[in-house]
Amino acid sequence: MKKIMMIAALLAWSTAATGQNMNMKEELTRRIDAVFEAVYSSPDEPGAAVLIMQGGNTIYSRCFGLADMVTREPVTFATNFCIASVSKQFSAVALLQLAEEGRLSLSDPLSKFFPEFQAPFFKDITLHHILSHTSGIPDTRPRDNRDFVLYSTDVASVGYMRTLDHLNFQPGTQYEYINPTFQLIYQIVERATGTPFETYMQNQVFGRIGMETCRYFEPDRKIAHMAHGYERDSIGQWAEYDYGEESFFATKADGALYCSINDFVRWERALRDNRVWTASSKRLAYQPWIRIPADAEYGYQPYTGYGYGFFVQDYPGQPTHVYHLGDNGGFTIYAGKIPERDLIFLFFSTRPDIDRLAMVNRVYHILGFNF
Repeated sequence: MKKIMMIAALLAWSTAATGQNMNMKEELTRRIDAVFEAVYSSPDEPGAAVLIMQGGNTIYSRCFGLADMVTREPVTFATNFCIASVSKQFSAVALLQLAEEGRLSLSDPLSKFFPEFQAPFFKDITLHHILSHTSGIPDTRPRDNRDFVLYSTDVASVGYMRTLDHLNFQPGTQYEYINPTFQLIYQIVERATGTPFETYMQNQVFGRIGMETCRYFEPDRKIAHMAHGYERDSIGQWAEYDYGEESFFATKADGALYCSINDFVRWERALRDNRVWTASSKRLAYQPWIRIPADAEYGYQPYTGYGYGFFVQDYPGQPTHVYHLGDNGGFTIYAGKIPERDLIFLFFSTRPDIDRLAMVNRVYHILGFNF
């Protein structure tokens, strides 16, 4: 309790802080530095950006290494990372917006939007199920065609559902994290609004809150200050590992959003202040609809469930921890927050050889939390 009170005092630190609080901040910075410097020790290797804020105060901010090993552009808070599955929360907000406007309902079945899907069970799978990863739809995307795996779009990637003849479980009864169900949102938005997904997202989400450089990946479009993901090759050298090297990199609704730390802070403030949704929608999104079992292939942490585009951890004795992970190619992303404390923690990396959650949880322990 004493440690938490000390950290709480530090989180209230401002430019008018006393010398004692300055020393506390320096000690906090030193301890958090040690977590990240253990991995990002070289300025000439793929790097990361880390930002922790509480209210209007920056608790910790630092960038490490390179965003692009060819141009030698360093990572900055303006670097646009592929945030991979963290993109899912943006798609979830789009559906929640449309539900608020009455243009769809989260209880609508998939058969309403995809009459071309032949199996009768699509009448039992709702938008609620796809948002919460409880649909039972298996990921049986064909993987025998390398070009399809590397370059397929949201529409092509879910084509297998036209003739799908089985589910893995009854909708709503279990958690199974799969990407194709979120890829369906690409077409749902267009079919519900008559507007292309990209246009809708630019007009109703990114542009609405001043996310100036946030863009979905397009093979033929340049993204400003674009990072690349990297992985070590067979001889231990860093090699580019993103579009063209890793599977399903171009599907947008589930993972192809490029965003900077600067823009993501704008997003977090818009979520907090209900500028892209209502308070009611936020409660729905941060509700753990299904608990994640220990044998889950993706997303397990103790006391954690899945909401609508967010993991939600209710660790006993701790404030609710809302977050998402992003993994594709060399990109390894964590975007989390503790809403009760108005604290956000962003950790965007261009290399995958890290134990991200161990690092994140070490930092939370330094801050006085126990996740």
